[in-house]
Amino acid sequence: MTLWHGRFEGGPAAELMAYTVSLPFDRRLAADDITGSRAHVRGLGRVGLLTGEEVSSILEALDTVEAELTDGTFVFEPSDEDIHTAVERRVTELAGPAGGKIHTGRSRNDQVATDLRLFAKRELAAVARRVLDLQHVLFERAVEAGDAYLPGYTHLQRAQPVLLAHHLLAHGWALARDVDRLLDTRDRLDVSPLGAGALAGSSLPLDPASVAADLGFARVFANSLDAVSDRDFVAEALFDLALIGVHLSRVGEEIVLWSSEEFGFARLDDAYSTGSSMLPQKKNPDIAELARGKTGRLIGHLTGLLATLKSLPLAYNRDLQEDKEPLFDAVDQVSLGLAAVAGLMATTTFDHQRMAAAADSPATAATDLAEYLVVAGTPFREAHAIVGGLVREALEGSTSLAELVAAHPALGDEAAALIGEGIGVRRRTSPGAGGPEPVAAQVEAFRARLDADDARVRAAGA
Repeated sequence: MTLWHGRFEGGPAAELMAYTVSLPFDRRLAADDITGSRAHVRGLGRVGLLTGEEVSSILEALDTVEAELTDGTFVFEPSDEDIHTAVERRVTELAGPAGGKIHTGRSRNDQVATDLRLFAKRELAAVARRVLDLQHVLFERAVEAGDAYLPGYTHLQRAQPVLLAHHLLAHGWALARDVDRLLDTRDRLDVSPLGAGALAGSSLPLDPASVAADLGFARVFANSLDAVSDRDFVAEALFDLALIGVHLSRVGEEIVLWSSEEFGFARLDDAYSTGSSMLPQKKNPDIAELARGKTGRLIGHLTGLLATLKSLPLAYNRDLQEDKEPLFDAVDQVSLGLAAVAGLMATTTFDHQRMAAAADSPATAATDLAEYLVVAGTPFREAHAIVGGLVREALEGSTSLAELVAAHPALGDEAAALIGEGIGVRRRTSPGAGGPEPVAAQVEAFRARLDADDARVRAAGA
């Protein structure tokens, strides 16, 4: 029996049920549905729509349903369209006529919106915790790296040397913005829709504010139409998760490059890499590659939901059923990816010697040479042209860049001394730069940020 059988003379077609059923995926909301139902029932009791005995009977039935779902003894029926139908059916079986009153003043429209907000509040906080776990790994590896340095790249061409710690913390700061976004999204979705009904509220003396407080929501809805149709919070969450995926993808791409023989900057731990079924010598960076690959899937979830939402008239439409699978999958994939990349980064061995050799390539001193001329009074554009010409000459001939610089009348031996092992990285001294002094300050700033964000995420319940 459906929740809407009274209006219809016959039962639903098998094809309709097969196409519209959401139970296979929305059963994941079972705990949230029971939580919301408990608060709704208590609210009905407070306003006199249920007697104390009825409240107790329904709450006891909900406890039983929760236990059955937890231990796997709950029996779903073919008529259970979704988790809401299944829970209400079983409560009615257990509590009798009192159970038939559980849906008083409530629609599945405000019910599912409430369930999904409860889920998102909890899971976004949990994802933020996992982001912080990866940040802690990056921070620990940055501190451990000490004065190790490597080339910084633009256009995947060697540009200027930076400390390895600086490079690792660059990913850490990007992830810090992800934590901000997750917690900001969580704050915005912290609104209870219960009491909005199907779309227009109710003639019953409901008290949405007390139910919102009971559920731990910070606010209650202001407009019932908006309350049941709003999925901005799902779109925001999917954006946040997709951008985390993008950040993991960037880390993954660098690990793929660095662990290749061509770069040779990193060696992967056996536990966090795979082999080949045919090529005995292979050690493959599968985690890093999947961090790249799964990001397309996350971006697809976001664009798919936005396309679903763009033309919906107010208020609820069944199209909104398509909000859950992308959100559930995005939460799962990002959570798995964060844990896997954290393990990968914690166990990877960096070849400091190979990195330094690449960073000490004479051409990476080019900007320092141009700035040497600038300090002496040469306009930067002219200095740029002078040094660029010397680099070209060194690449095309048999004379080294250091020799050419020493022989140049505007440069000389003092400037040539800027070309050498470990010199360039120590000259990166401006605030926020990649040399030892500014990175030491950055490490302390990042440590403070981690402490602050740890406290914020704990406050969010994760």
